Amino acid sequence: MNAGQIFVWEMLGTAVLVLLGTAVVANHVLRKTLGTGNGFLFINIGWAFAVFTGASIANPTGAHINPAVTFGLAVAGQLDWAEVPIYMAGQLVGGVLGAVLCWLTYKLQFDDFPEPGGTLGIFSTGPQIRNLPWNLVTEIIGTFVLVAWILLSPGAEAGPNGIPVFGNAALGYAGVAFVVLVIGTSLGGPTGYAINPARDLGPRIAYAFILPIRGKGSADWGYSWVPVVGPLVGGGLAALLYLVLPTT
Repeated sequence: MNAGQIFVWEMLGTAVLVLLGTAVVANHVLRKTLGTGNGFLFINIGWAFAVFTGASIANPTGAHINPAVTFGLAVAGQLDWAEVPIYMAGQLVGGVLGAVLCWLTYKLQFDDFPEPGGTLGIFSTGPQIRNLPWNLVTEIIGTFVLVAWILLSPGAEAGPNGIPVFGNAALGYAGVAFVVLVIGTSLGGPTGYAINPARDLGPRIAYAFILPIRGKGSADWGYSWVPVVGPLVGGGLAALLYLVLPTT
Protein backbone atom coordinates (compact mmCIF):
# COMPACT_ATOMS: atom_id res chain seq x y z
CA MET A 1 0.00 0.00 0.00
CA ASN A 2 1.41 3.37 -1.00
CA ALA A 3 1.75 6.47 1.18
CA GLY A 4 -1.31 8.17 -0.28
CA GLN A 5 -3.54 5.19 0.46
CA ILE A 6 -2.25 4.92 4.02
CA PHE A 7 -2.92 8.62 4.58
CA VAL A 8 -6.45 8.50 3.16
CA TRP A 9 -7.64 5.38 5.00
CA GLU A 10 -6.20 6.50 8.33
CA MET A 11 -7.67 9.97 7.83
CA LEU A 12 -11.12 8.57 7.07
CA GLY A 13 -11.10 6.10 9.94
CA THR A 14 -9.88 8.68 12.45
CA ALA A 15 -12.36 11.27 11.19
CA VAL A 16 -15.26 8.90 11.79
CA LEU A 17 -13.85 7.94 15.20
CA VAL A 18 -13.60 11.59 16.25
CA LEU A 19 -16.91 12.60 14.68
CA LEU A 20 -18.87 9.93 16.54
CA GLY A 21 -16.87 10.26 19.76
CA THR A 22 -17.05 14.03 20.08
CA ALA A 23 -20.66 13.99 18.93
CA VAL A 24 -21.72 11.71 21.78
CA VAL A 25 -20.18 14.22 24.20
CA ALA A 26 -21.97 17.05 22.41
CA ASN A 27 -25.21 15.11 22.63
CA HIS A 28 -24.71 14.84 26.40
CA VAL A 29 -23.46 18.37 27.12
CA LEU A 30 -25.44 20.65 24.82
CA ARG A 31 -29.04 21.68 25.39
CA LYS A 32 -32.02 20.74 23.20
CA THR A 33 -30.68 17.37 22.12
CA LEU A 34 -32.25 13.99 22.77
CA GLY A 35 -29.19 12.89 24.74
CA THR A 36 -28.80 15.82 27.14
CA GLY A 37 -27.51 14.77 30.55
CA ASN A 38 -27.24 11.04 29.86
CA GLY A 39 -23.99 10.73 31.78
CA PHE A 40 -20.47 9.33 31.70
CA LEU A 41 -21.43 5.76 30.78
CA PHE A 42 -23.40 7.09 27.80
CA ILE A 43 -20.23 8.86 26.65
CA ASN A 44 -18.05 5.79 27.20
CA ILE A 45 -20.34 3.56 25.18
CA GLY A 46 -20.42 6.09 22.36
CA TRP A 47 -16.64 6.39 22.25
CA ALA A 48 -16.21 2.62 22.33
CA PHE A 49 -18.40 2.05 19.32
CA ALA A 50 -16.89 5.07 17.60
CA VAL A 51 -13.62 3.13 17.80
CA PHE A 52 -15.32 0.07 16.30
CA THR A 53 -16.75 2.11 13.43
CA GLY A 54 -13.60 4.07 12.65
CA ALA A 55 -11.38 0.99 12.87
CA SER A 56 -13.67 -0.96 10.55
CA ILE A 57 -13.41 1.79 7.95
CA ALA A 58 -9.61 1.95 8.25
CA ASN A 59 -9.23 -1.83 7.91
CA PRO A 60 -7.09 -1.60 4.73
CA THR A 61 -4.24 0.00 6.72
CA GLY A 62 -4.59 -2.18 9.81
CA ALA A 63 -6.93 0.30 11.47
CA HIS A 64 -4.46 2.09 13.71
CA ILE A 65 -6.48 5.38 13.90
CA ASN A 66 -4.25 6.27 16.85
CA PRO A 67 -0.62 7.48 16.85
CA ALA A 68 0.02 5.56 20.07
CA VAL A 69 -0.94 2.32 18.33
CA THR A 70 1.19 3.23 15.32
CA PHE A 71 4.16 4.04 17.55
CA GLY A 72 3.70 0.87 19.60
CA LEU A 73 3.58 -1.32 16.49
CA ALA A 74 6.74 0.33 15.15
CA VAL A 75 8.59 -0.22 18.44
CA ALA A 76 7.40 -3.83 18.43
CA GLY A 77 8.85 -4.31 14.95
CA GLN A 78 5.47 -4.77 13.27
CA LEU A 79 5.54 -1.58 11.23
CA ASP A 80 8.20 0.08 9.06
CA TRP A 81 9.38 3.29 10.77
CA ALA A 82 9.28 5.06 7.39
CA GLU A 83 5.48 4.67 7.39
CA VAL A 84 4.97 6.09 10.88
CA PRO A 85 4.83 9.79 9.84
CA ILE A 86 2.32 8.95 7.10
CA TYR A 87 0.03 7.14 9.49
CA MET A 88 0.27 9.92 12.05
CA ALA A 89 -0.34 12.69 9.52
CA GLY A 90 -3.50 10.99 8.30
CA GLN A 91 -4.68 10.47 11.87
CA LEU A 92 -4.10 14.10 12.86
CA VAL A 93 -5.90 15.46 9.80
CA GLY A 94 -8.72 13.02 10.47
CA GLY A 95 -8.98 14.30 14.03
CA VAL A 96 -9.40 17.87 12.78
CA LEU A 97 -11.95 16.83 10.17
CA GLY A 98 -14.01 14.78 12.62
CA ALA A 99 -14.26 17.72 15.02
CA VAL A 100 -15.45 20.01 12.24
CA LEU A 101 -18.12 17.48 11.24
CA CYS A 102 -19.26 17.25 14.86
CA TRP A 103 -19.66 21.03 15.03
CA LEU A 104 -21.63 21.03 11.77
CA THR A 105 -23.96 18.36 13.13
CA TYR A 106 -24.67 20.30 16.34
CA LYS A 107 -24.33 23.87 15.05
CA LEU A 108 -27.79 24.96 16.20
CA GLN A 109 -27.17 23.54 19.67
CA PHE A 110 -23.76 25.25 19.89
CA ASP A 111 -25.40 28.54 18.90
CA ASP A 112 -28.03 28.07 21.62
CA PHE A 113 -25.69 26.89 24.39
CA PRO A 114 -25.54 29.42 27.26
CA GLU A 115 -22.01 28.46 28.39
CA PRO A 116 -19.89 28.50 25.21
CA GLY A 117 -16.72 29.13 27.22
CA GLY A 118 -16.94 25.56 28.50
CA THR A 119 -17.22 23.76 25.19
CA LEU A 120 -13.60 22.59 24.86
CA GLY A 121 -14.49 19.45 26.82
CA ILE A 122 -16.78 18.36 24.00
CA PHE A 123 -13.77 18.05 21.71
CA SER A 124 -10.71 17.40 23.87
CA THR A 125 -9.89 15.95 27.26
CA GLY A 126 -8.98 17.67 30.51
CA PRO A 127 -8.19 16.59 34.06
CA GLN A 128 -10.64 16.67 36.92
CA ILE A 129 -7.74 17.49 39.27
CA ARG A 130 -4.99 19.34 37.46
CA ASN A 131 -1.60 17.89 38.30
CA LEU A 132 0.29 17.38 35.06
CA PRO A 133 2.75 14.68 36.19
CA TRP A 134 -0.06 12.55 37.65
CA ASN A 135 -2.35 13.32 34.71
CA LEU A 136 0.47 12.03 32.50
CA VAL A 137 0.68 8.82 34.54
CA THR A 138 -3.06 8.26 34.09
CA GLU A 139 -2.79 8.59 30.31
CA ILE A 140 0.25 6.30 30.19
CA ILE A 141 -1.55 3.56 32.12
CA GLY A 142 -4.73 3.72 30.05
CA THR A 143 -2.87 3.61 26.74
CA PHE A 144 -0.57 0.86 27.98
CA VAL A 145 -3.62 -1.33 28.57
CA LEU A 146 -4.99 -0.62 25.10
CA VAL A 147 -1.78 -1.23 23.14
CA ALA A 148 -0.79 -4.22 25.27
CA TRP A 149 -4.14 -5.84 24.49
CA ILE A 150 -3.66 -5.22 20.78
CA LEU A 151 -0.15 -6.70 20.78
CA LEU A 152 -0.64 -9.58 23.20
CA SER A 153 -4.08 -10.90 22.26
CA PRO A 154 -3.80 -14.15 20.32
CA GLY A 155 -4.97 -14.34 16.73
CA ALA A 156 -6.68 -17.07 14.78
CA GLU A 157 -4.70 -20.29 14.35
CA ALA A 158 -5.42 -23.33 12.24
CA GLY A 159 -6.86 -26.18 14.32
CA PRO A 160 -7.71 -29.79 13.47
CA ASN A 161 -8.97 -30.31 9.91
CA GLY A 162 -8.13 -26.71 9.09
CA ILE A 163 -10.91 -25.32 11.28
CA PRO A 164 -9.68 -22.06 12.83
CA VAL A 165 -9.27 -21.84 16.59
CA PHE A 166 -9.82 -18.25 17.56
CA GLY A 167 -8.30 -16.26 20.38
CA ASN A 168 -9.33 -12.81 21.56
CA ALA A 169 -8.61 -11.34 18.14
CA ALA A 170 -11.62 -13.23 16.78
CA LEU A 171 -13.66 -10.40 18.24
CA GLY A 172 -11.90 -8.13 15.76
CA TYR A 173 -12.59 -4.44 16.09
CA ALA A 174 -15.47 -5.14 18.47
CA GLY A 175 -12.85 -6.48 20.86
CA VAL A 176 -10.97 -3.20 20.73
CA ALA A 177 -14.25 -1.39 21.37
CA PHE A 178 -14.81 -3.49 24.51
CA VAL A 179 -11.31 -2.67 25.72
CA VAL A 180 -11.85 1.04 25.12
CA LEU A 181 -15.15 0.81 26.99
CA VAL A 182 -13.58 -0.78 30.06
CA ILE A 183 -10.64 1.66 29.96
CA GLY A 184 -13.12 4.52 29.91
CA THR A 185 -15.30 3.22 32.73
CA SER A 186 -12.35 2.08 34.87
CA LEU A 187 -9.50 4.50 34.12
CA GLY A 188 -11.17 7.41 32.37
CA GLY A 189 -12.41 9.34 35.39
CA PRO A 190 -9.28 11.38 36.18
CA THR A 191 -8.46 12.79 32.71
CA GLY A 192 -11.18 11.73 30.28
CA TYR A 193 -8.92 9.01 28.81
CA ALA A 194 -7.61 10.47 25.58
CA ILE A 195 -5.40 7.35 25.01
CA ASN A 196 -4.98 8.70 21.48
CA PRO A 197 -2.99 11.83 20.56
CA ALA A 198 -4.91 12.41 17.30
CA ARG A 199 -8.27 12.10 19.05
CA ASP A 200 -7.27 14.93 21.39
CA LEU A 201 -4.87 17.17 19.47
CA GLY A 202 -6.80 17.20 16.19
CA PRO A 203 -10.04 18.44 17.77
CA ARG A 204 -8.07 20.87 19.95
CA ILE A 205 -6.54 22.42 16.84
CA ALA A 206 -9.97 22.59 15.21
CA TYR A 207 -11.44 24.19 18.33
CA ALA A 208 -8.71 26.83 18.53
CA PHE A 209 -8.39 27.81 14.88
CA ILE A 210 -11.35 26.57 12.84
CA LEU A 211 -14.61 26.17 14.73
CA PRO A 212 -16.59 29.45 14.84
CA ILE A 213 -18.15 28.89 18.27
CA ARG A 214 -19.20 32.28 19.58
CA GLY A 215 -17.70 32.96 23.01
CA LYS A 216 -15.64 29.76 23.09
CA GLY A 217 -12.97 29.41 25.74
CA SER A 218 -9.28 28.63 25.66
CA ALA A 219 -7.91 25.51 23.98
CA ASP A 220 -5.78 24.93 27.11
CA TRP A 221 -2.47 24.48 25.31
CA GLY A 222 -0.72 24.19 28.66
CA TYR A 223 -2.36 20.79 29.12
CA SER A 224 -2.36 19.72 25.48
CA TRP A 225 0.98 17.89 25.63
CA VAL A 226 -0.25 15.44 28.28
CA PRO A 227 -2.74 13.55 26.03
CA VAL A 228 -0.05 13.44 23.34
CA VAL A 229 3.03 12.38 25.31
CA GLY A 230 1.21 10.09 27.74
CA PRO A 231 -0.34 7.83 25.10
CA LEU A 232 2.90 7.64 23.11
CA VAL A 233 4.82 6.60 26.23
CA GLY A 234 2.12 4.08 27.15
CA GLY A 235 2.15 2.61 23.66
CA GLY A 236 5.93 2.38 23.68
CA LEU A 237 6.00 0.65 27.07
CA ALA A 238 3.41 -1.89 25.91
CA ALA A 239 5.59 -2.61 22.87
CA LEU A 240 8.65 -3.12 25.08
CA LEU A 241 6.68 -5.58 27.20
CA TYR A 242 5.69 -7.43 24.04
CA LEU A 243 9.35 -7.63 22.96
CA VAL A 244 10.62 -9.06 26.24
CA LEU A 245 7.87 -11.62 26.76
CA PRO A 246 8.51 -15.15 25.42
CA THR A 247 6.75 -15.88 22.15
CA THR A 248 6.01 -19.51 22.95
